Amino acid sequence: MRLVNLLILMFLLNSVQAQKKSLDFYLEKANAFSPLINLAKNENKIAGLDLELIKTILSKPEINLEAGVLLAPIISHDNNRYRFEPVSNGATNYTGYDMALTDGGQYQSVISLKQPLFTGSISKSYANRAAIARRISDNRISLTTHELEKVVSHQYLLCLKAKKTADLSLELLKELKDQLLVMQSLVDNAIYKQSDLMLMQIEFENYQLNYVTSRSDFENNLYDLNILCGINDTTSVDLQELDFQLNNNIAVPSAFLGSYLLDSLTINAEQTISDLKYKPQVNFFANAGLNAVYLPTINRLGFSTGLMFSWNIFDGSQQKIQRQKSNINLLTLNFEKYNFLTQQEINKNNILSQLASIEKRIQLTDNQLNKYDELVKVYHVQLSQGQISVIDFKNIVKDIATKKQDRLMLYMEKQALIISFNFWNY
Repeated sequence: MRLVNLLILMFLLNSVQAQKKSLDFYLEKANAFSPLINLAKNENKIAGLDLELIKTILSKPEINLEAGVLLAPIISHDNNRYRFEPVSNGATNYTGYDMALTDGGQYQSVISLKQPLFTGSISKSYANRAAIARRISDNRISLTTHELEKVVSHQYLLCLKAKKTADLSLELLKELKDQLLVMQSLVDNAIYKQSDLMLMQIEFENYQLNYVTSRSDFENNLYDLNILCGINDTTSVDLQELDFQLNNNIAVPSAFLGSYLLDSLTINAEQTISDLKYKPQVNFFANAGLNAVYLPTINRLGFSTGLMFSWNIFDGSQQKIQRQKSNINLLTLNFEKYNFLTQQEINKNNILSQLASIEKRIQLTDNQLNKYDELVKVYHVQLSQGQISVIDFKNIVKDIATKKQDRLMLYMEKQALIISFNFWNY
């Protein structure tokens, strides 16, 4: 008896001291802790920076400072004299590079400017790809959040199931404790035998073991829930009740289908950018500074400017091959989309069928529990009067405990199926 009193006291203390936390609390922590969501947010920022970089390349001039010195020394043999000349003074008989190739050297120090022209269509294509990349990141965040909701909800449900199982065992312990007190007085009055009391005490200890096991399961499941959500906390926690409802309204546009749409837009955007190299390109260029051969002097300072035009006319049908690849990728994407829609519909119909079956089983179980409640009241009276065998009373208590546990499992299974249905119906 002391042990059950201690268990009850511990339960009451835990209920008073434990912080009551909801599913929303854990979902918020899981989203903040998710590496995938953090990655998608950073990819969103990178997409914006990539677009800014492309716009800078296309709209701002590129200015470079270029400098170089090339020496082509020779050994002159003129006048039968051997002289080392870093720069030729017009030798006709010498050892070294041909003057026609080196001109005696090269000396360059110029500042150059290059500015792409007529880049509106190019900039628009890259801006479109960046916008799609941002939408993909946002969609990935939405899908990851949705998947986390499913995983965390299932783990939360496991914690709640263990907690309710422990509560059920504790409720039975309290009931058996009262009946043991009644039996003790009946044994003292020789209405029941000592062996009958011992049999009830053994059953009582079984429910004590069930309670301790269920509380241990609760702590273990709560530990796993904390791992999922990145919570480093060992304080006592109590969980709020939940009652999920079927969400029959599909989000428009669906985040699942949105990912296929965005992937197809990405393929088309990449093809558009690939086609850019087949369009005429015009660049303005200019440079100014020193550009000379032989030893430079001040009169070799100058500048140059002009336009550079390029147009890829033929590259062995690479553009045609690339477009064929894009079309195949689109066909693959459409097949995957159809496959997903089929699986989604099958899963939803299967879940709805299971839910209908569980609802019937819950209703039948509730009817049986109502009858058990009436029967156990009669057994209590008969036990107090010594008119029923202890075996019969023990069995009825055990049957009720089993039936209540079955009812709890059915309810939890129903909640798990609703979580799965809402996951697919998104």
